[in-house]
Amino acid sequence: MRLRHIEVFHAIMQVGTISGAAQVLHISQPAVTKVLQHCELQLGMPLFERVRGKLYPKPEAHRLFAETEKLNRDLQGIRRLAASLKGRTVETIRLVSTPTVAASVLPQAMSNWRRAFADTRCELATHHTSEIVNTLRLGEADLGLSLQDPRHPGIVAEPIAQGVMTVIAPPGRWSAAQETQPFSAPQLEGELIGYADNDPLGDLVLAACEAQGIQPHFHTVVQTYQIARSLVETGGGMAVVDPFTAASGRGRLQSRPWAPEIPIQLYLLTPAHAPLSHGASQLARSIADAARALLG
Repeated sequence: MRLRHIEVFHAIMQVGTISGAAQVLHISQPAVTKVLQHCELQLGMPLFERVRGKLYPKPEAHRLFAETEKLNRDLQGIRRLAASLKGRTVETIRLVSTPTVAASVLPQAMSNWRRAFADTRCELATHHTSEIVNTLRLGEADLGLSLQDPRHPGIVAEPIAQGVMTVIAPPGRWSAAQETQPFSAPQLEGELIGYADNDPLGDLVLAACEAQGIQPHFHTVVQTYQIARSLVETGGGMAVVDPFTAASGRGRLQSRPWAPEIPIQLYLLTPAHAPLSHGASQLARSIADAARALLG
């Protein structure tokens, strides 16, 4: 299939008619029909059933549509790039982060960075670490942020900030003197919020509890540390979270360092052999500064 075939096929699948595809593509209906016929001829099979002037996608068309969706997104990205070049907004920075870091660190970091890069386009997405690695390797992002080192040969993981796992509780749970003291598993009481199976930080907490002879039971299990923090803030129990999530709730909850100490690093992830642009480098620096200031 040629790019023009894919473009026309995708438009027909989206709107369902030849006339609608013609309007979307700003070409005539005969032109759409001709491209579709040529596409089907090259493929050696029909993609649509024609019934009383209407098109009904065949199973092969649905499978093909799923495969061409990514290419269509890439074409849209090329168009946006061309438009930005025309408008002299040359650089687009694509940043992908875990939800935890995006919610706790990025708002202030982005605000600080924007003072010097007001016109630079930045696309922000959130994924889990394994998906971030794939996104970087495929060239779909320029830099990533995670609390894990993926240890992948195609990814450079640079630690840019460090803290420790932290116990958070609703206001009034501990005295001011207690807040400066470490908190260990035998001190757990009341509802402890847990994390979904195979959560990397959750596994660290469970291992630390088991090492101290404690087997915690969770009545509430969540998928993100931000949800755990929100539940704690409204009196839903205690949770053990990363230092950035704990710090972002400062003033709305109490916190104590977990004992024995579990260090947590914030990693800047970049594709190997793909140097960052000036704007992306400055964004990475702003993120590191904001992360350290949050923990400070």
